[in-house]
Amino acid sequence: MIEFQDSGSSFYQLIQSRYPQLFLSPSEWPNKQTESPLSVPHGTTVLAIQYQEGVVMAGDRRATEGYSISERRIEKVYTVDRYSAVAIAGAAGPCMELCRLLRIELEHYEKLEGERLSCEGKANKLAQMIKGNLPMAMQGLVVLPIFASYDEIKKVGRIFKYDVAGGQYEEIEYCSIGSGGRDARGSLKKIFKKGMSEEAAVGAALEALYDAAEGDIATGGPDMIRNIYPIVKVISQKGVTDVAEDKIKTILEVIIRKVGEA
Repeated sequence: MIEFQDSGSSFYQLIQSRYPQLFLSPSEWPNKQTESPLSVPHGTTVLAIQYQEGVVMAGDRRATEGYSISERRIEKVYTVDRYSAVAIAGAAGPCMELCRLLRIELEHYEKLEGERLSCEGKANKLAQMIKGNLPMAMQGLVVLPIFASYDEIKKVGRIFKYDVAGGQYEEIEYCSIGSGGRDARGSLKKIFKKGMSEEAAVGAALEALYDAAEGDIATGGPDMIRNIYPIVKVISQKGVTDVAEDKIKTILEVIIRKVGEA
């Protein structure tokens, strides 16, 4: 009879112990010198902003494959539990799979332990998963998320970013990553204000994405003809909620009108 290592309340460790063939050992990691990067769709610009009662997360809808647009309506901001969401940049397939796995991991923990994992615990779980993806990252399948959660103990919204090796860093005020991340940060530096309202934070997020699309060819701007707009989620004591598309459209129309008058 095969004996399995006790994985406790971690679904991720359960998969590692029972199906080790799904994970590469360090000796099996590919040599980047000899492996050619795979051509896969990549998600681009996502961001998170702290506001008075929590965090606003947003992402554009474009995925690129080299210099081509592979998808115009990709979703880059995912709810992973009642108080947490992940915004993804990098190889689209592995990023989406990571979000699904994290959602299952948090559900698995809650069912076994009878309580939700702490905010730091969720962030650490995601760091562990990103580190496990390092062999794939060495082949070009990089996963770079932003994790945002409402801390039920500290009663505040918190933002975490990661590097390709699973390094975890908490960000204060705002964070943006992806090909247009630099342009979005430049925009947020000018318009961010500490303690801003939810409405102001949503407006700042949309304006930053608009500015990123103006400066980065891989970031998709609002498409008024096809009715394609950024995904925006609000994370607060009420949980994770989606900002209505009609509201996003109205705010973007104001931003575009303001740019036209400048």
